[in-house]
Amino acid sequence: MARADHPDIEKFLEGVKTRNPGQPEFVQAVQEVAQDIFPFIQDKTEYHEYQILRRIAEPDRVVSFRVCWEDDENNIRVQRGWRVQNNNSIGPYKGGIRFHPTVTEGVLKFLAFEQTFKNSLTGLPMGGGKGGSNFNPRGKSEHEVMRFCQSFMTELFRHVGDDIDVPAGDIGVGAREIGYMFGQYKRITNRFTGVLTGKGLEYGGSLIRTEATGYGAILFMQNMLEHIGDSVEGKTCVISGSGNVATHAAEKLVQLGGKPVTFSDSDGFIHDPEGLTLEKIDWVKDLKTNRRGRIAEFVDEFKGASYQAGERPWGIPCDLAAPCATQNEINGDDAKTLVKNGCLAVSEGANMPTDLHGVEAFKEAGILFAPGKAANAGGVAVSGLEMSQNSARLSWSEDELESLLGGIMKRIHSSCVEYGASSGESAVDYVKGANIAGFKKVADAMLAYGVV
Repeated sequence: MARADHPDIEKFLEGVKTRNPGQPEFVQAVQEVAQDIFPFIQDKTEYHEYQILRRIAEPDRVVSFRVCWEDDENNIRVQRGWRVQNNNSIGPYKGGIRFHPTVTEGVLKFLAFEQTFKNSLTGLPMGGGKGGSNFNPRGKSEHEVMRFCQSFMTELFRHVGDDIDVPAGDIGVGAREIGYMFGQYKRITNRFTGVLTGKGLEYGGSLIRTEATGYGAILFMQNMLEHIGDSVEGKTCVISGSGNVATHAAEKLVQLGGKPVTFSDSDGFIHDPEGLTLEKIDWVKDLKTNRRGRIAEFVDEFKGASYQAGERPWGIPCDLAAPCATQNEINGDDAKTLVKNGCLAVSEGANMPTDLHGVEAFKEAGILFAPGKAANAGGVAVSGLEMSQNSARLSWSEDELESLLGGIMKRIHSSCVEYGASSGESAVDYVKGANIAGFKKVADAMLAYGVV
């Protein structure tokens, strides 16, 4: 494997750090990709001459704007909003909108950079983008959330469009927020168009979009295990998060015969040794989506479960792990603990949930490790399918979409194997495979355009 202290990579990364001060998440994402891309392009002069990686690591544009709104006590509140349009070489910018206090320009740049490769891997015509605000929907009334979303879209509308940039939901942005933003876009532009994905079924949404990211992460896990003659069936899995991605990852695990045993939120995690059944998973969905509650409430409803405040679930012995919460939630020590406790495979449902030390620990241990840009691409894949349905003014059935999702995840796995398997070895470096496969399609399109 190429190392970060290789002279060419070191020089490249120093430039990235200089140009992006105070943005460690973005630098981390670029480093993780560069370590695999530099050896790949070593003998490919056209990629060097046209500075392809340097250009991908520089967003096409970063739009920053003020979002003013009024709370229920008639106080004027001011937040920051952003849209990072990273690369549209293979299609319109595509990526979620995140509302969370931790949102910064650097976080969104890392997410947009990752999204560029993820969207490329799906095989669908989508570029990479990401947006959001440091607004916190937690604790806000319905009317406050509506007023913020309308104000946010009042600025964002001029930068997006069905053939320009198609946002979706992310942390803090679910069906409710998408509905408010789509309504405001429609009001301002007088156009009913597929400018957002993750919409309600009543106004152009797609079946299984809610399930797609979590389902896709477990389908990718299954593909990795099948590649070595194994399966998810009968295996215990620890899952972080308790939102949309985590609950549907657990649901798909149960459907495939696996046993999820944990959920978490920012306050701590629950452990249910008997396994999270579909009934329990549905209870958590209602808790998080409708009642906006905390995961600690689970132990009051289901006996036999325990709650650990302020902790993450990586110390629970398991066969499989699916980090589905947020970036850098697994560090090097967490990764070593998982390996020590018998973990065989990790599939990232969140974006970059494992830091560089954790990734290295997983690689050194030789376990199956699926990076988020490959494993959680199911969500944006179905978003792409929603775009297609909107353009054609039609809706596909749940069975059709599940089949398409399964096929996309299988193709992503095959691409990772193609570029991640070393000659004469059975082991697959899925990080390397995903990085190179995602890069190559975007890079070749950029070469075709010349210097633009």
